[in-house]
Amino acid sequence: MRLNKFLAKAGIASRRESDKLIKEATTIVNGVLQTDPAFDVSPEDEVIFNGRRLKIDRQISVIALNKPKGYITSASDPKNRKTVKELVPQKPRLFTIGRLDRNTTGLLLFTNDGDLAQELMLPKNKVPRIYDVEVDRSLNQTEITKISKGIFIGWGQKGKAKVIRQNTRKKSTVVRLILQQGKNREIRRIMKTLNRRIFSLHRISYGPVEVKGLSFGQWRALSNEEIIELRKTLKKSSLT
Repeated sequence: MRLNKFLAKAGIASRRESDKLIKEATTIVNGVLQTDPAFDVSPEDEVIFNGRRLKIDRQISVIALNKPKGYITSASDPKNRKTVKELVPQKPRLFTIGRLDRNTTGLLLFTNDGDLAQELMLPKNKVPRIYDVEVDRSLNQTEITKISKGIFIGWGQKGKAKVIRQNTRKKSTVVRLILQQGKNREIRRIMKTLNRRIFSLHRISYGPVEVKGLSFGQWRALSNEEIIELRKTLKKSSLT
């Protein structure tokens, strides 16, 4: 397999991030420094990354966390803020599938399989993610149509979402919507463009996996059946 895939399988980073790490002269294969992410290796080869010998964990792990507010999606933070890594097991080495910003709560997935993580995050695979966003007032039909077709949200990008329903409260409205692109802070940028104030943002599901049943800060391991369903989500997207 390619060296970048080996690093991803070993839980170092996604394949794309592994490309950068390898080019930074971090990886030795059978005693020889390799900087080509496409270099061919086998599971039997000795691969050293930053002085540590890597082994591929053949047991794929995926866990679901109900992220509380106030935690950042990062392995460490120079400002000593709380990170989601503090809430999940330290072994096997896990990294996040996508991100949630500090003030967003809800479902966050972790895995030791870099390939699976990368495929689930790729915008072209259109893995659906459902959110509840509480705003100061409801969306009208014109606005709903606009965001369903795509609305400019800055940085030369369009934000796109499908509104499932709206629940109006006394002083706010909870809008449930589906994202399939996963651009950086996409929902917050959509609502800013529509001149809406956001009170809370909570992710309910990622593909077939739901946060239901987990308290804030609680995690659970996905079953083999759930991991299979995640992979089926990718197969379906490749056929559309």
